[in-house]
Amino acid sequence: MGRVLVTGGAGFLGSHLCEALLDAGHEVIAMDNQVTGRTDNLEDVFYHDRFSFYEHDVTNFIHISGDLDSVIHLASLASPVFYRDHPIKTLKVGALGTHKTLGLAKEKDATYLFASTSEVYGDPDVNPQPEDYRGNVDSYGPRSCYDESKRYGESLVRAYRDEHDIDVRVVRIFNTYGPRMRLDDGRVIPTFAKQALTGEDLTVYGDGQQTRSFCYVSDLIEGILALLEADVQTPVNIGNPDERTIQELAEVIIELTDSDSEITYEPLPPDDPQVRRPDISKAKSELDWEPTVDLEAGLERSLDYFESVV
Repeated sequence: MGRVLVTGGAGFLGSHLCEALLDAGHEVIAMDNQVTGRTDNLEDVFYHDRFSFYEHDVTNFIHISGDLDSVIHLASLASPVFYRDHPIKTLKVGALGTHKTLGLAKEKDATYLFASTSEVYGDPDVNPQPEDYRGNVDSYGPRSCYDESKRYGESLVRAYRDEHDIDVRVVRIFNTYGPRMRLDDGRVIPTFAKQALTGEDLTVYGDGQQTRSFCYVSDLIEGILALLEADVQTPVNIGNPDERTIQELAEVIIELTDSDSEITYEPLPPDDPQVRRPDISKAKSELDWEPTVDLEAGLERSLDYFESVV
């Protein structure tokens, strides 16, 4: 089994990935500056004999003693609340953080996996979005600090692959949800869950007909692990193609929580994508992967967690 560094290891996705890697027999080093990640997410593995944690900002030089087999760069301010409050940090972790972690992978002759995002497609005029779709991104818009940090990161990964012959992977992550999401991070599922569980009205932006496709976290992690083990050095979409309107999501969460909450409507934020749905043909054919947890089942599991922390 391998020795793996996971940046952003104390975050929502990172902590689940650390657990999965340990379950697979790997030695795991988690790195996080705890701007949005929390070591509480790692409480089940923190004292595991094959786990170690370093509090460190990946935009600074990274030193890891000994060999590494894989570097997985998940560190990012991925939620709208955080990247709008910290746009420069978001850009730096996408640029400098990717540069530092690629340099480490080069030094250790390690496989490198970069966590990109469906946001590289912007507000798409193609639905579903295949990997060869070039996107519709506003490079100067309010979401650009996140979108462009990931687009630049992908380009840097490609450059290191071509110039230094690094073994690379790029996963384009679509909307993912599950236990350990922060209730205050501004993403729609924890926001709706908190509102429904506390009896507040659910806030829908626009008319609620904009769509998203929600992937349960265990499915997403299995997809990342499948990509890590595959020999695919070009971007791969990982997400659930079950496309739902935001209006429908609000109604499902109200029903599952048996809440008396109503739905209220506010103006749509600028640059909010109207559709989002992954074309996962490549993941199916190259990774033999597709999601198995449907939205209602995943929401029930998630709501149990949200209820415990609300």
